[in-house]
Amino acid sequence: MTEQRTARPDNDLGGNGIDAQDRCESPSPSTSATNSKTAPAPDQARIKEGPAPQDTPPKRPVSSSASSPSTRKADCYLGIDIGSISTKGVIIDAGRNIIARTYLWTEGNPADAARRVVTDLGSQVDRDAVHVRAVGTTGSARRLVGAMCGATVVKNEITAHAVGTTFLHPDVRTILEIGGQDSKIICVENGIAVDYAMNTLCAAGTGAFLSSQAHRLGVEVEEFGEIALTSKKPANIAARCTVFAESDLVHKIQVGYAREDIIAGLCRAVATNYLNNVGKGKQIVAPVVFQGGVSKNAGVVQAFRDELGMDVLVDADGHLMGAFGVALLAVEAASREGAGQATFNFDALRSFEFATREVECQKCANHCEIICVYRDGTIIDSWGNRCEKGAVRTEA
Repeated sequence: MTEQRTARPDNDLGGNGIDAQDRCESPSPSTSATNSKTAPAPDQARIKEGPAPQDTPPKRPVSSSASSPSTRKADCYLGIDIGSISTKGVIIDAGRNIIARTYLWTEGNPADAARRVVTDLGSQVDRDAVHVRAVGTTGSARRLVGAMCGATVVKNEITAHAVGTTFLHPDVRTILEIGGQDSKIICVENGIAVDYAMNTLCAAGTGAFLSSQAHRLGVEVEEFGEIALTSKKPANIAARCTVFAESDLVHKIQVGYAREDIIAGLCRAVATNYLNNVGKGKQIVAPVVFQGGVSKNAGVVQAFRDELGMDVLVDADGHLMGAFGVALLAVEAASREGAGQATFNFDALRSFEFATREVECQKCANHCEIICVYRDGTIIDSWGNRCEKGAVRTEA
């Protein structure tokens, strides 16, 4: 169980800490591109302009000793995308093919979700035949899960989604992504992400909005798409914000609108809200790829096609694209740095007790809130300091 509490700085904080890196996210521009039909290398699918976080991987992997040459195992790579609503994971082989996949609810506990993802993925492969050379993490809890798994690569969602999508669709120009509580748009040229935007305040265009409205209507959110496609006249639901949309929904129910028309109206509201907010000012050019959990909603997919007047591609594993992208980055990191020579231990996460602690540094006027991650009481990683005074000594 992951726990959080605020505490005064103690011996964990020291002016002579081991690493004075700025933990803030910074741009990662790419300097090369490709126009060929071959997919660009993962390193190329980076942000050309704007912030593209460079996350520092944790200090040591959770692993066991490497396998002997006489029992050579097939190399594979693990990617985990842990968000506020759902957690996704994939294992890919050396040929970049997905050989194991999972998607489950985070349930407010990213540490436990990471354990369940790793356990599920481990049950889908022959552990005696595979060797996980490197692990990559992305998503809102990427630093925490990266520390738990000993990740080689810790990357932001923009980079991970761009890498995964351009690998599968080298000619993609626009990536639409809607998750549980956030949404983003990525503009791509020649295999390189050149612009992007994310939602800021409004949650009307996210999966959480659809889930709450499904509960109000007494319908499983997984059924939304098929029901929406049966509508002959979608209801006009206000799409500007969640509050207005919910008020409009109640009104439509009270005046007797058919359920399928209301559901189709909600799907259309998600699409229009996204385009009017996240996609505002962006040039949406085909080919367009739609991904994220909401891409599994056929009603929303059709609403985007109607609003854009063009085809919108949806991959079978589009909801796993962040995990797939960061797994590809783990492949590159392992081959470039010779990382991951030890074997990843699928059972290790269940053997250790992880906890997080928030420490407010008092050593300068910044008063940084530093997050420390402990494994069985030993600090293994930290982030949040903006100067060397807040650097934290790790013991693992």
